[in-house]
Amino acid sequence: MPLVLGVDGGNSKTEVWLVSADGSIIGTARGTTSSHQQIGLERGMAQLEALAREAASQASGVLAGEGVFCLAGADFTSDVRALTRAIERLGIVERVTVLNDSFAGLRAGASRPWGIALVCGRGINGAGIGPDGRQVRFDGVGDISGDWGGGRSVAYAGLAAAVRGRDGRGPRTALETKVPAFFGRRSPPALVKALYDQPRLQASIEELAPLVFDAAIAGDRVARSIVDRLADELIVMATALIRRLRLTRSDIEVVLTGGVFAATDAAFYERLDSGIRDVAPGARLVRLSVPPVAGAVLLALDRLGGDAAARSAAEARLRAAAIRTA
Repeated sequence: MPLVLGVDGGNSKTEVWLVSADGSIIGTARGTTSSHQQIGLERGMAQLEALAREAASQASGVLAGEGVFCLAGADFTSDVRALTRAIERLGIVERVTVLNDSFAGLRAGASRPWGIALVCGRGINGAGIGPDGRQVRFDGVGDISGDWGGGRSVAYAGLAAAVRGRDGRGPRTALETKVPAFFGRRSPPALVKALYDQPRLQASIEELAPLVFDAAIAGDRVARSIVDRLADELIVMATALIRRLRLTRSDIEVVLTGGVFAATDAAFYERLDSGIRDVAPGARLVRLSVPPVAGAVLLALDRLGGDAAARSAAEARLRAAAIRTA
């Protein structure tokens, strides 16, 4: 039975599934990022190859025919070409398809072949597919493409709020004690000095995002303003995509994918839902019940073609197994 390989490669982790044509999961592997933007193309490909071969080892080393690689950093046509050539040289699948990682989340969460995906992990991005197959997306490459949002932005905003609250440039906030305590420091000035003296500590700043959400849930107004800003940015991304696809009157699904959406902040989701439905009243938020890598696998299974009933059964089998792994 043919095998397919699905890869979800984000800015913080890479997940690989090897799956048979009937939707059975044969092998899996998970590791750190393989993004060429984060660690360079050579290291990224080495990481990707190691994980793919780890998954294949669970199937006696058998490699897949179709491979769909949904990767952060597959932002421009030049990125896709370079990544496709590099993956082809690895020899880990027979046929390589490279897509932006937003499409994995969309395929994993949407009940139809079209919809919107909002990605909120380390960074932020969004993509949409219309009923006619037309695709729209943002460049999603950070400050130079007008982006704000994701765990990194929330974390740095939390750090700034803590410092500014203490030194008088901003309103007082519980983050003044919570943020330094996260690093084992007593005050924002002590934390700033530690981050200055020990630059390696700065890599941990991005871990502050859940703390900001927790402070917002506990009623801190400054933390709430940061979380509201994130919700508002996601709203404008979603509604821009919906308008570009001319689907404001549709019942479009908006799939939420990425680590930040593990947050349990009801007010955040209520604001997000209300803001999107102000523009598209029939829109519906969908939080993933399966890992995004399942979407990459489903895209690979789509490429196998074949009998529609068999494809539907394979998708149902994969989703049932994927829910158990989530």
